[in-house]
Amino acid sequence: MSLPNALSGIFTHKQKSYKMILILALLNEMNATGKREASLNNLKQRFLSIFQDREAQGKPVDAPINNARRWADVTISQISQIITTPISALSDILEQNHQIQTIGFKQHLYETWDEDVLIELHDYASKELELYHQQRQYTSFSLREALNHVLSKYLPAKREPFSNNALGIFVRRQIPSGLSGLPFIHDNLKITASVGQGVWANIPWIAIMDRHITESTQHGEYIVYLFAEDMSSVYLTLAQGVTEPNKRGKVEGYKYLRQKVQEMRAILPLEGLRKDEEIHLTSGGLGRDYQVSTVAYYRYDRDQLPDEQQLITDLENLVNNYNQYVETVLNPNEQEQPPVPEHTVSERLQAVKAYIHQKGFAYPDHLIENFYLSLKSRPFVILAGVSGTGKTKLVKLFAEALGATSENGQFTLIPVRPDWSDPSDLLGYKDLNHIFRLGPLTEVLIEAAKPANQHKPYFICIDEMNLARVEHYFSDMLSVLETQERRGDRIVTDPLIRTSALVSEEDKQRYGNLILPDNVYLIGTVNMDETTHPFSKKVLDRANTIEFNYINLDQFPSSQTISGGSQPIAASNAFLRSDYLQLVDVYHSEYKQLIEQTTDKLVQINDILESIHSHVGFRIRDAICFYLIYNQQAQLLTQEAAFDLQLLQKILPRIQGSSASVRRVLLQLLEITLGKKLNKSELEEDAAELWKDTVKTVESASYPQSARKIIFMLRRLDEDGFTSYWLS
Repeated sequence: MSLPNALSGIFTHKQKSYKMILILALLNEMNATGKREASLNNLKQRFLSIFQDREAQGKPVDAPINNARRWADVTISQISQIITTPISALSDILEQNHQIQTIGFKQHLYETWDEDVLIELHDYASKELELYHQQRQYTSFSLREALNHVLSKYLPAKREPFSNNALGIFVRRQIPSGLSGLPFIHDNLKITASVGQGVWANIPWIAIMDRHITESTQHGEYIVYLFAEDMSSVYLTLAQGVTEPNKRGKVEGYKYLRQKVQEMRAILPLEGLRKDEEIHLTSGGLGRDYQVSTVAYYRYDRDQLPDEQQLITDLENLVNNYNQYVETVLNPNEQEQPPVPEHTVSERLQAVKAYIHQKGFAYPDHLIENFYLSLKSRPFVILAGVSGTGKTKLVKLFAEALGATSENGQFTLIPVRPDWSDPSDLLGYKDLNHIFRLGPLTEVLIEAAKPANQHKPYFICIDEMNLARVEHYFSDMLSVLETQERRGDRIVTDPLIRTSALVSEEDKQRYGNLILPDNVYLIGTVNMDETTHPFSKKVLDRANTIEFNYINLDQFPSSQTISGGSQPIAASNAFLRSDYLQLVDVYHSEYKQLIEQTTDKLVQINDILESIHSHVGFRIRDAICFYLIYNQQAQLLTQEAAFDLQLLQKILPRIQGSSASVRRVLLQLLEITLGKKLNKSELEEDAAELWKDTVKTVESASYPQSARKIIFMLRRLDEDGFTSYWLS
């Protein structure tokens, strides 16, 4: 008998051997249970067992997943990552019940089949499986030989005529044809290659594009082999087209490409691939385009090309990642991750400001940009100022505008109590029964660390932070912040909870490896008065301090307030997450000059601060440089305005005292902020002329906000005999 039409062509387009293995596993499970539907867990076990049994018998199998050496080392949980591919490919005949976790043939089809159909289907799947492996065994295409042929022959070929050149034909025709025969290259993938148009290209390439999202290397996302201009190496990359984005101009184009890189890295596993900008193709400008636009890559040096199996495995891994990305783009509602946004940073922040304005709140110009840059530079920010200025509300509204609310658990308010004296008040404690009781902060960290939530930003507002001594209850968090390191595409820290606080094995397993995830942002609000505690330099070093002391009371809600239509826009964590942890991460880039100019200014300031032991270290230098780099990338503020805010928020909070040395330091810093020389000998005796008309004094200042604060601090010193950034 012949198979029904619904079954006769299901293996025509093969994605590895997964389709055949899935059908065999399902039929075996149905035969064992006598049911039309199979438990998904049982199906996974049978799916894996077929690979393991073939491997044990010495029969050919596809390469194991997740870089495992044998299928015997693969676990059931890992099978979940690959079984969705054949299930989706066979969706015309299979149906899945997500509620009770079963899968089977569609009922309306199954009811028309007799037992002979299932027996023939089993034979069909078995024959196609063996045929598939035979075809793989005897294929004449070698990826290693193809890459090596281009690397060794391309430079001599460039001295030959371009038209009808044998190497050009080999790259444009034979390589795409050979790649298309690989079992994991499905029909939706278009393969094209180029050695130039009319003249030889400096960087030849071979691209693999899914027709659903792009058929041109000028835009969209695709896989591409890129050959270095000197043919010393070839890169297998997941990349983006740069032509269309760069029509906006290099600055805007690069901003878009970098944002897309972060979004794609956030939603894909990319295991085994490199995720940096160390791609060296050419000394020309196009090389920088490739660096900025590349999401992840493998590098192969000409003299150390891996063997055929490794090259095929690497390509298959990248194709699987690419398939996952395409599925996310095509079916965003079915994915855990949000669709890749196309908003620039500036556009997002404009939407945030519109949302806040609609809610009836008004903040000073550029405060939202400053708040964003501060969070981006370091995930710990302090909002300081007199009571009632909207510090806590700013955190809540900013989070809401990005889709983070108390209802979905992405915004949490933690009020500080005056009796907090150690980290247990935030993190948790061991009760009399030796059971670990979670603190309010730990509950958020556990939720934020879940794989399904790692792309979402979580905001924690620690309200009235200095009602208790911050160094006492927040010390563990401050220390852990310093252990941040990049591991793969995640930023991780040392564990937060000491194992001595955990007794049971269950608690150790749950909380022993809890870290500060890179999608958690800590914002403390503080009021400085006689009931609160001052901050130590340990705290100030690790935070940007944004002040709310200059209030314009004659601001009123507009008629558009509340009734306006601005809605929150969901933001991926890539929008806020730090791109750099150490200066070396970005020093050798187009920002090198900005870093060196900023450092020169800080060296001058440090020489002044050293006389009162308030000079800064590398931590603050790096944080200020990162702030300025993120600002330049997003073009939010002028460079002078950004540096002004960093002086105000990172340098001046360290200064306090009553001595003549403090006065001299403030006057020297005032000269820098005003951009002119002062008669310091007279001002050391009486600085009253500075604040007689502060507005006039700072109207032409290089750094007006810092200058105004310094004048205020000098006035407090003259009138009270003591000064501090924190006096209001």
